[in-house]
Amino acid sequence: MAVSPATPTSTAAIAPSTSGPADFTAQARLLTRVAACGEGPLPPAMDERTVTAHCANIGKRMTEYRQRYFEKARPFFASLVPAAAPKTVVYPFGGGDLLSALVAFPDATEITTISLELAGDPRRIDTLTRPQLARSLSALRADIGGLLSVGSNTSLNLSSSQRNELPAQVSSFLMGLVAGGYEPVSMRVFRLQPDGSVRYLSLEDIAALEAEAAGKRARTKSLKGSWLSPNFSEAFSNVEIQYRRLARPGEAADPIVRVHRHIAWNLSDAYLTDHPELLAHLAAKGKVTMLTKGASYLLWSGGFSKIRDYMLQHLSWMLSDSTGIPPAYASAAGMVQETYGRFTGAFLEGAELHGQKHSNAFRALWQQNPKRALPVRFGYVDLNKQAHLVVTRPR
Repeated sequence: MAVSPATPTSTAAIAPSTSGPADFTAQARLLTRVAACGEGPLPPAMDERTVTAHCANIGKRMTEYRQRYFEKARPFFASLVPAAAPKTVVYPFGGGDLLSALVAFPDATEITTISLELAGDPRRIDTLTRPQLARSLSALRADIGGLLSVGSNTSLNLSSSQRNELPAQVSSFLMGLVAGGYEPVSMRVFRLQPDGSVRYLSLEDIAALEAEAAGKRARTKSLKGSWLSPNFSEAFSNVEIQYRRLARPGEAADPIVRVHRHIAWNLSDAYLTDHPELLAHLAAKGKVTMLTKGASYLLWSGGFSKIRDYMLQHLSWMLSDSTGIPPAYASAAGMVQETYGRFTGAFLEGAELHGQKHSNAFRALWQQNPKRALPVRFGYVDLNKQAHLVVTRPR
């Protein structure tokens, strides 16, 4: 299973800021309306015709997703997830898919998604011309791919999204909030410190990073060597969006402010060895609920042992497709795995060939478990296009 080498982003220290964290809440709300098609009026300068056409497309897909997942599948997930499962969720290889985490864990108070994609610069929404807005929204509809149908995307789409004038990952997260009935209340960008703690960036910090890159004529590097380089500053790699549930008819507003953080990181052993801040950050959360799906079977590979070991040491309860933790590792760590749907082999041919022992073990796992129905696809299908799901938990 070949994995392209990562090109590290800059880890140069930033001088202490004399100002507070940069606040991108206004941009989050505007992107929620324009890109994610939430409720509310448009600013007078915004091209209403372009946004209306975009939202006609997105709105239809979002309605279908709500019906399939939030209405039809929600009772299934509600019966599946234990009441005692931690409200802190970690989603490795999550891409822009906050949506699936909200389907499975609507009451989570903290969700962390981790993937190769950088969050994106939200400031551009303030200055896009009408032609730029039309092109960017059209590209966004293409780049989100299967997000609003099956909650996953292709590497080609994800690579392309890093070149959009709109912040594609942020827009994806906001679509998840809109579909799930939530609204953003703040947005900030951050870096992880050597001890794993979060340091929010100020406008001063961002300007310094941009000036440093301009002085070196340096382009932001992709976290996967074969992907397109992002067309925005690396200051916008990681984002934190605080959000709350919208009030339902006849109900008072939910007072709980929840947190979603997206961290752009390569999860290979080589990158984590050179950049251990992420593992320190995750370990500080203690026991968590986990979600992994559509992860290209990377957890089957020997080159992703560090993130796999972290997961086995810290999961309290985990939901995955067959790209989650293989049975051999789960069993050795004292875990049990329960299966839903059907599995006859890996969806990607390379995984089936090079990870045959793990594919065989998953087949055996399904044979050993009772047959349990799965009402909806959630992640990869198997080689026969069958939906499947695995619960992994301590014995």
